[in-house]
Amino acid sequence: MAPAAHTSPWAAALAAFDQDLTRRAVAEKTRVAYAGDARHFAAWAEERAVGPDQIDVRTLRRYAAGLAERGIAPATIARRLAALRGLFRTRMQLGARQDNPAELLSSPKRPQRLPRVLKASEVAALLDSIPAATPLEVRDRALFELAYACGLRAEELVTLDLDALDFDAETVRVEGKGGKTRLVPVGEHALAALERYLARARPLLQSAEGERALFISKSGRRLSTSDVRRRLAGWARRALARSPALAEAHPHALRHSFATHLLDGGADLRAIQELLGHATISTTQVYTRVESARLRSTYSRAHPRA
Repeated sequence: MAPAAHTSPWAAALAAFDQDLTRRAVAEKTRVAYAGDARHFAAWAEERAVGPDQIDVRTLRRYAAGLAERGIAPATIARRLAALRGLFRTRMQLGARQDNPAELLSSPKRPQRLPRVLKASEVAALLDSIPAATPLEVRDRALFELAYACGLRAEELVTLDLDALDFDAETVRVEGKGGKTRLVPVGEHALAALERYLARARPLLQSAEGERALFISKSGRRLSTSDVRRRLAGWARRALARSPALAEAHPHALRHSFATHLLDGGADLRAIQELLGHATISTTQVYTRVESARLRSTYSRAHPRA
């Protein structure tokens, strides 16, 4: 259903919600998604002549049931209900309501999908398949060495500027979700690849003085996340003969592998949380389930009475 043009009081409620999301420095993608979800609900409510402060939990149950009947994925329904919890929380903060009806509504259970994790040998096969004959190859080796060494999101990689790197401290300053900054250690393989890139490749790619981006394209502009995904997919295809599992390689797989390999090596879950830039430990705990699944698989294969 396309969002309808809203008139007061829904217009005011939606505007206040968007302002609250902005004030709380919610990540841009999340803010846009939540705003769209709130508009969708407002259009649904307007069709039934229900204002924002007349909504109760029964109304929300009807809305959620309608989404499920239309085959909307549980994850999407859960996100829309999360947006509505935020919308009505804003109404409470403004004194327009005394309650948050969305808090009384349970989100649908989502099937737990464990993140795709590459083995250390598979990551090595991928990175070692990138030669260093051309500026783009040298750049890509540095790009993906850094992605794996630091567990960075694609969005974080492309927003890095030159001054984010501190070779003396062996760290990189990362601007994460919600504008939160963190310092992440950089391993020696990534540092060496970055030094080669900055000395031999980036000067040949740079087309204009003053470009601050660390990773730039052949035309000298800042890379996009689609550039990162496309280049990684290309190198993964090249390395398939050495490791068929790389067919599913993508930037987030490197991030997941970074976290899982740290956990395998004995790293503390809280430390991994800080390195990844997760707001809560519950997000990081998915990697304990990955490790648990791996151990169960090993047990089933190896134990004579499994």
